[in-house]
Amino acid sequence: MFSRSAAVLLAMLVLVLYAVKPAFAHEKEEGTVVKAGEGKLVLTSKGKEKPNTREVAKDAPVTIDGKPAKLEDLKEGFHVVVALGEKHLVTKIEAHSKAK
Repeated sequence: MFSRSAAVLLAMLVLVLYAVKPAFAHEKEEGTVVKAGEGKLVLTSKGKEKPNTREVAKDAPVTIDGKPAKLEDLKEGFHVVVALGEKHLVTKIEAHSKAK
């Protein structure tokens, strides 16, 4: 009886973790800043030629060289790694002023 209950409990736990995982998963995108400001980030993604525009969440933390910054502080040519949430909304920006 106990082993059957344990197996059912384990199966339920696996299903819950499988269902919750996408809510915590963040897709990342790496590239170079073309333009930033007014809630948008234009960047050329690594391995791509054409720049693309991403909407930036109002509460998205921005850092430059590990220090807190604002979206408007990002300059053309900065290397960035961004975390993307639902509908590719930028939820976090880590920038480096020097090329990597």
